[in-house]
Amino acid sequence: MKLSEIKQILETAETVRFKLDNGTLVPEHFHVTEIGVISKHFIDCGGTVRQEKVANFQLWDANDFEHRLKPAKLQKIIALSEKVLEIEDLEIEVEYQSGTIGKYDLGFDGHHFVLLAKQTACLAKENCGTPKQKRQLSELETPCCLPDGNCC
Repeated sequence: MKLSEIKQILETAETVRFKLDNGTLVPEHFHVTEIGVISKHFIDCGGTVRQEKVANFQLWDANDFEHRLKPAKLQKIIALSEKVLEIEDLEIEVEYQSGTIGKYDLGFDGHHFVLLAKQTACLAKENCGTPKQKRQLSELETPCCLPDGNCC
């Protein structure tokens, strides 16, 4: 979900509720303790230099049991962050404490913002030596490689 999407949802939302993709609710008394930009400049295993940027929201489950973050308050926090940090319309990554600080993508199911599990992946599969997917000879486009072909 991009920053523009959460802002649009907050325009008509009555509450701000989060849950994990397994259905576990983030306690209602959570705080948004940070909104920022995280930049990552790295080289992948295939030797390609890459850059990524995300808008980062950090949720904190405080012992402030009466606290409820209202949509208008979150809109103000986002607007201030955009102004001061010059945040672009980036994808949102959410940090939330589980066994350790977990990083999640953000979705919306019509009622709750959903913390979606992120997965690692190789960005250079063609260059780094990961196992190639086996294909049947009959799937190949070049008929000369078939047993009855004329290439040998």
